Amino acid sequence: MDLQNSTVLITGGSSGIGLELVRQLTTIGATIIVTGRDLEKLNKTQRQFPKVHIFQSDVGDPESIKTLYEKVSQQFPDLNILINNAGEMRLIDLQDASPSLENIVREININLSGTIQMTHQFLPQLTKQRSAAVVNVSSGIAFMPFSVAPVYSASKAGVRAYTQALRLQLKGTSVKVFEMIPPGVKTNLQKNWVLPTDSNSSLTMEVDKMVKIAIKGMQQDKPELNPVLIGVIKWASRIVPGALINFGHKEFERFRQLNNNLKNSTI
Repeated sequence: MDLQNSTVLITGGSSGIGLELVRQLTTIGATIIVTGRDLEKLNKTQRQFPKVHIFQSDVGDPESIKTLYEKVSQQFPDLNILINNAGEMRLIDLQDASPSLENIVREININLSGTIQMTHQFLPQLTKQRSAAVVNVSSGIAFMPFSVAPVYSASKAGVRAYTQALRLQLKGTSVKVFEMIPPGVKTNLQKNWVLPTDSNSSLTMEVDKMVKIAIKGMQQDKPELNPVLIGVIKWASRIVPGALINFGHKEFERFRQLNNNLKNSTI
């Protein structure tokens, strides 16, 4: 895939993996369009990378997606790569009845429905291009339900299934379908967690290294953009699935204890 001469739209491009994609794709020479909900962060991104184009938009809102498409399709008719990166990950105790029905499915609306709706909206434009691509960001958690983040786990498993189906349906068209599968990546995705993350864990990696692998994979037309660690997780999910799930569940026990302590200290 020729990235240098591409026009790329990145959702959630003002932080984390999205911002690193902006950084590395800008270096390559691609035309970059960044979307996100937070206008202040978008403006900061544009100050950091003056050549990028910013649009405030919410992938969890269908009307916002429609408005974004109208603006982008008019201003950038050569758009040929959509990177569905916007995402949210929350630690949730499913026995906690306090979240509303609307709140409990937030990750589904952003991570999964947002990916599906953005692809559906922009696909007609992508199919007009001689060379195009959809990149959906899933997660290593798609292979192993992470009990401390149950809705996030469901959303990323859904993204993986949708991406595989999309690739099959678009076979024979000009649109390539990539799945970017990061393991734990050191970003601000976990900034509001009561459960501290282990930055030295062997199951996490630096965001710049993850994005470098993804970009190289796209250039080589590899359907799955993932580090070696994801191969290990995939193997373990087939050979010892119970052990993998139970290993992750230890984090939930820590989370529940910390959460209860926090609640008790504020009473």
